[in-house]
Amino acid sequence: MTTSSTTGDTESSSASSSVSSAAYLTVIRAAIDQVGTGQPARLAAAAGLLADCVRKGGVIQAFGCGHSEALAMEIAGRAGGLVPTNRIALRDLVHYGGEPATILADPGLERDHTVARRLYDLAPVGPDDAFVIASNSGVNGSVVELARVVKAAGHPLIAITSLAHSSGVDSRHPSGQKLLDLADVVLDNGAPYGDAALPLPGGGSVGAVSSITAALLAQQLVADVVARLLDAGITPPVYLSDNVPGGREHNAQTEARYAGRIRRTA
Repeated sequence: MTTSSTTGDTESSSASSSVSSAAYLTVIRAAIDQVGTGQPARLAAAAGLLADCVRKGGVIQAFGCGHSEALAMEIAGRAGGLVPTNRIALRDLVHYGGEPATILADPGLERDHTVARRLYDLAPVGPDDAFVIASNSGVNGSVVELARVVKAAGHPLIAITSLAHSSGVDSRHPSGQKLLDLADVVLDNGAPYGDAALPLPGGGSVGAVSSITAALLAQQLVADVVARLLDAGITPPVYLSDNVPGGREHNAQTEARYAGRIRRTA
């Protein structure tokens, strides 16, 4: 008679139990709690800078490369979000700068610090604008250089990055600086070194953290900015979903207040 239980099977079962949707959910719940509740002073400072920007008629400019672009999408142009927002992206070099689309296939583009000045100049940036820049590592050339350009121009800058990862790698910018060295406020996304959280038996890991926690921080920032505007007696310029009655009309009317300042207007 044969048996299905062997030492090898037991080891495999033990390893797989630590890499599962349930294990990932446990990690993410802990990360959300840590990120969402563990840095209240920094979150309040960041929300204060963005609320001041909106009160002055400024626009919140958001930038991220790779998967960190999802952070910019959370901030700019979505239902329940603030209308005076823009998303800056590497593709702007093509859409607004006339560069060939083939440059976007270059995996080294986000490491090229020379593109940052162009991205800033192509964007409809005003003197009262504030910036939110997201990068899990916080060390690539385009990210660091854009932060340098932003601060040189006098804009408030909020960084969303992984303190664990950024502190463990060298900068890829000629200055040796990292995103966290340049920001007025640094928000930790709580991601571990390498971003993925579930270790594999043979090395490496799976289950990325940064996209989920960065989205959390983006929505917390929006909520706190709106709370500050309400406390100041200001009706928050917030998007409705285009897919509810009156949503599209409301959004067009609100966007018109920022004509020429946000890219979603003609």
